[in-house]
Amino acid sequence: MNTRYTGDMHPPVRLVAIDMDGTLLPTFSQQISSRNAQALKAAQEAGIVVAIATGRRQAYSAPIFDGLGLRADMPLLTSNGAVTRTLAGQPLDRSHMDAKVARALCGLLRPFGAVVFTFDHEGPGELVLEDLEQTHGRIALWVDTNRKSIAVVKPLEDALQDGNDPIQGMVAGGLSKMRHAEKALKESSWNNACACIRTEYPGRDLSILDLLPPGVSKGWALQRLAARLGINRKETMAIGDNWNDVDMLEWAGQSVMMGNAAQELRMMAKMRGWKQAPPNDEDGVAVVLEKAVAKRAAAGV
Repeated sequence: MNTRYTGDMHPPVRLVAIDMDGTLLPTFSQQISSRNAQALKAAQEAGIVVAIATGRRQAYSAPIFDGLGLRADMPLLTSNGAVTRTLAGQPLDRSHMDAKVARALCGLLRPFGAVVFTFDHEGPGELVLEDLEQTHGRIALWVDTNRKSIAVVKPLEDALQDGNDPIQGMVAGGLSKMRHAEKALKESSWNNACACIRTEYPGRDLSILDLLPPGVSKGWALQRLAARLGINRKETMAIGDNWNDVDMLEWAGQSVMMGNAAQELRMMAKMRGWKQAPPNDEDGVAVVLEKAVAKRAAAGV
């Protein structure tokens, strides 16, 4: 599909939620391109609320925006929507998973891959897993970047005592194994006790299942943020490239799928009338934001 982002009859954008990996960030890079950075700043200056919506947690997200001159009150929807804070760290919204549910998920999903739980505090123990080498094999960059926050606890259930509730779980492995893990969860008695959101990187044979409190997703967090700001969904844009972005793309009135998304997702976007941006390595986010800023200027807002 070669469609590119073009103008339409939607109202000017007041809120935009942007995914990070595969969307705002170039492939295999932890640095925002100069054009994308300038577009983020220009959008803010034009009166658009720029929100970052990512599967990453706050501490793994915020440093990437250092030195870009962005607003301290920029919302970060992190851990796939479980926690929302400003760039400066001010808490706005949060959800958590019952520790009892998390313990049950350890036993259910351990056979399929590396299981990790995230807690809402900084420092060692923010991320807990039980086999560093198994985890490192699949997501080496993630392990190396987050090593100071990782605590190894075996069995993992010991880190999930009642009252010590995580905000997010994760199991990572090959695409086929994670499809089987997702199926096992859906067929288990714990399916309604948590949300399961998949992110896939076929080129690396890597799939990540994010385990979240029931109903929590990027879309859930975006809807709550828009309500807090008094912004209509028709004035809300979402930009993403993966399965964990679908909920927010479905909620937003103006949705954009990245050109580097998997073919199945690009076909979904076409069927649902979503726009397609150029790929992440071609500054697709900047292309979309520049048009949104120009549209606001043309409308005199």
